[in-house]
Amino acid sequence: RTIGDRIGEAKASGNLGNTLKILGQFDEAVVCCQRHLDISREQGDKVGEARALYNIGNVYHAKGKHLSWNTAQDPGYLPQEVKDTLQKASEYYERNLSLVKELGDRAAQGRAYGNLGNTQYLLGNFSEAIAFHKERLAIAKEFGDKAAERRAYSNLGNAHIFLGRFDISAEYYKKTLQLSRQLKDQAVEAQACYSLGNTCTLLQDYERAIEYHLRHLVIAQELGDR
Repeated sequence: RTIGDRIGEAKASGNLGNTLKILGQFDEAVVCCQRHLDISREQGDKVGEARALYNIGNVYHAKGKHLSWNTAQDPGYLPQEVKDTLQKASEYYERNLSLVKELGDRAAQGRAYGNLGNTQYLLGNFSEAIAFHKERLAIAKEFGDKAAERRAYSNLGNAHIFLGRFDISAEYYKKTLQLSRQLKDQAVEAQACYSLGNTCTLLQDYERAIEYHLRHLVIAQELGDR
C-alpha cells in the first residue's frame, strides 16, 4: 500500500484470506479474498480475478463443511444455513470456471470441476455432482494426474451410492483401489476396500464383502490406525 503496488496488495490480501480460512475465521477470510477480487478487477488482472473467485469459493466450501460437522447427516439433509453457504461456494466456483475457460487454463478448470462436484454432492444434487466429477476425471486423465483421477473415481462411486446404483459404484471403487495401489497409498487403499466392502454388502455379495473388509482390517493394523 505504501508504495502503491495494487497487484501486490491484491495478492497479499488473497494470501491473508487463505490463511484466515485455515484458522477457521471464515468471515474475515471472505473480506480479504473480496479485496483480492476487487483490486484484480480494477487492474484488469483476469488471472488474479479467477484466483480470487476460486479462493472465495474455497472459504464458503470450508465454512459449509465446518458447519455441517455439527450435523451428522447424509448429504442433502442439511440445515438452511449450511445449504446457503455451500450454494455460495458453488456460485463462486461456477464464476471461476467460466473465467478459467475464457483463459484456456485446463488445470484450473479441473480444480473447479472437482470442487463443484464436491459442493453439489454435499447439497444432495448427486446427478449434478456426477456430471462435474466426470469432467474432473477427463481433465485428470489429460494431465496424467493419477492422484486427481483416483479422487474423481472415489467421488463418482460415492455419488452413485446415493442414486442406488451400487453396481456402478463398485466399478468406480475398483478403479480407486487399482490407482491407490499404483500410487502406493495404503490409507487410500484401505478406504477403497472399506467402500467396496459396504457396496458388496448392498449388492448382497457377502463373500466378497468379507474379503474387502478383511483387507481393510489388515491395512488398518499395519498402519497402527486404531
